[in-house]
Amino acid sequence: MGWLAVGQVSNVAAKNFCLFSVSWSAVTKPPKKPEKKSEKKDEKIVAQNRAASFNYHLLEKHEAGLVLHGTEVKALREGKANIRDAYVEFKSNGAWLVNAHIAQYMPGGPWNHEPLGSRKLLLHKNEIYKLAARTQAKGLTVIPLRIYFRNGLAKCEIALAQGKKQWDRRQDERTKEARREAEEAMYRNRRR
Repeated sequence: MGWLAVGQVSNVAAKNFCLFSVSWSAVTKPPKKPEKKSEKKDEKIVAQNRAASFNYHLLEKHEAGLVLHGTEVKALREGKANIRDAYVEFKSNGAWLVNAHIAQYMPGGPWNHEPLGSRKLLLHKNEIYKLAARTQAKGLTVIPLRIYFRNGLAKCEIALAQGKKQWDRRQDERTKEARREAEEAMYRNRRR
């Protein structure tokens, strides 16, 4: 609720004398529209592992923060990253992204980073313990799916994955082809 001044000017018979009266009245403000925050708009995808769903069965997905140096962040903002051969390794001091290639930032000079260095992932302790136990016990692995910026912070989407056999890949290819043919047939029949 806000206040609005309503003024009235009345002329009195006296010379050049003006009487101004002010009355205050309460005015309600229109309600604000709720802001729709779209998570996709705030995300800038830097690198994707497109082969992950072809080579692995993805079981669980998690989001982790990345600990980066200044030149690594600048190179990522330019889109110079490759995570195709990367994986997550669990050590005593946390989870580490290994074999992820972030190209050197050319204006960085002598303060540049190592392109294939290990980068620490920021996860909750219980998530680290759970993922580490599942990778040791069942022959599963943790791979990165994509690296992106959300609200200016570098994030990495990782997944607990199980490797596919050759016949799994062929079967997936057959089901995709069958689904694609069915959709094309339905599209053709709709147009008649």
